[in-house]
Amino acid sequence: MSLETFYKNAPRHLVAVDCIIFGFEDGKLKLLIIKRKVDPMAGAWSLVGGFVQEGESTNDAAGRVLRQTTGIQDIYMDQLQCYGDVDRDTGARVISVAYYALIRISEHDRLLANAHGAHWLSMHQIPELIFDHNSMLNDALTRLRDKARFHPIGFELLPEKFTLPQLRNLYEEIYQRTLDKRNFRKKILALDILEKLEEKDKSTSKKGAHLYRFDKKKYSALADHGVVFEI
Repeated sequence: MSLETFYKNAPRHLVAVDCIIFGFEDGKLKLLIIKRKVDPMAGAWSLVGGFVQEGESTNDAAGRVLRQTTGIQDIYMDQLQCYGDVDRDTGARVISVAYYALIRISEHDRLLANAHGAHWLSMHQIPELIFDHNSMLNDALTRLRDKARFHPIGFELLPEKFTLPQLRNLYEEIYQRTLDKRNFRKKILALDILEKLEEKDKSTSKKGAHLYRFDKKKYSALADHGVVFEI
């Protein structure tokens, strides 16, 4: 059999990307989901996704989908895994490569997201999603928790300037458990990767809370010397 015949006779499948997009707002970890516009299951809730186009890698396709939906160019994105059950999509034989992404909700284009029918919902508000998207979400949450424990990816969800209570609240949302205030403060400050600013956030009290900034350069230098980030 010639090489041309070998490929010509091979089965053809559709390849898609699905994006589990996390954000953090009003003290809640949130997910960006959309109302599906086409059959099957038109009108049902879905993750943001699309088909991989000619000349695109799956990474390029996921980046394109994220840009088209949020308007943000540089987004923290990581491949989750491949979902290839034969009957996972009732419309056709579709193999999906899932990615999870972390964005600052304040920086995304809300009008653009609204034009795509996208909505931010907190974790306890997530409805039943189409196909195997709930499984994708659960897998992404597990990966996020594992990764956040030893890597400072949580800062991708926070504004550039934040308070320690906001930081602790974020990790409580990620892990879905209460963290001891004193122990958390002591541990995070001991890592010496935060820059304390002169500014204060006075939105919750007259005294206010100091704002901090994550020092990426200092963290990279420490990581090169074997310092481990752990929350």
